[in-house]
Amino acid sequence: MRTDIFARLDREPVPPKIVIPRMSSTRTALFGGTLAFYVFVVAAVLTDSWLVALDWKTFLFRPYQQWPGLHAFLDYFVVLGQRGPTAVMIAAWLGWRSWRQHTLRPLLVLGTSLLLLNVTVGAVKLGLGRQGPHYGTQVGSPELFSGGDIFPSGHTANAVVTWGILAYLATTPRTRRYLSLGSSALALGVGATTVYLGTHWVSDVLLGWAAGLLILLAMPWFEPMIGRAELAIFAARDRWRAYRGARAGAPAPAGGDEQLPPRRPTDGEPPRRPVGAARAGRAGAAGPSAAPGSGKGTLAQSRTHHPVRSDRPPVTPAGNRRPPQSRQIAGG
Repeated sequence: MRTDIFARLDREPVPPKIVIPRMSSTRTALFGGTLAFYVFVVAAVLTDSWLVALDWKTFLFRPYQQWPGLHAFLDYFVVLGQRGPTAVMIAAWLGWRSWRQHTLRPLLVLGTSLLLLNVTVGAVKLGLGRQGPHYGTQVGSPELFSGGDIFPSGHTANAVVTWGILAYLATTPRTRRYLSLGSSALALGVGATTVYLGTHWVSDVLLGWAAGLLILLAMPWFEPMIGRAELAIFAARDRWRAYRGARAGAPAPAGGDEQLPPRRPTDGEPPRRPVGAARAGRAGAAGPSAAPGSGKGTLAQSRTHHPVRSDRPPVTPAGNRRPPQSRQIAGG
């Protein structure tokens, strides 16, 4: 039994028993509360309430000018909320987990969550059309229906979903607790960084947090569909393997090797006779001229005709012409 740390990198011999989260009463209550908060933020922005005034006050405070020393670091930190880099990193990790545990569920859960994120957040972005802080035209205006795509914050929602999916797929309560705390801190940091850089309003970040959390809380409703998709993919893989195995073990087509056409003689070259005909001609020419008893026969007879003398009874010698062993020794 291996005890080193690299033993954990080996593929497990049998798939582990994975406990799939269900839509419990606590999760349902959290989903309802988050949905209510989501509607509240949208209504507050639509009615040009105090939340819009807070957006403008925070932007005009210009945090990136108040603390310029953080700007260089936060420019790189905010990348942890971009969809492309984070999706590649999380997909690589979950792909290794899928291979190790003989299951496609981690990758399917990630794909489903990202699809829900693109549909829900993208629809609200395009529907409300809010402009970002740097493109504002009137102080105190919510900047809605202006052709923008800033509300809710895609960076914030993506950070909640991509890093929170690791906690959702955790197999032990302790790991799930630690990953939940880590992903929450990361999502909060990415949202606050967008406000610091001036790329999002405060209300954008609040709605982005709510949008990402709604997707994570709703994932148990999509687990049956994910299970059916996994079974269908494995069934298609088995059929493909059986098809390839049948093709690899199929017999060769009848007819043998292809025969080459006879070569045509060139100019000045006498035509060649077939090898079988030449041998038959030489055998026929040598057969009649060979005298009986001369020891010369046809090539076919010398090679193929071997009469068997099985009709003659075995002959037992009348006496042993070999001297006895004692005489042989004495004579020697």
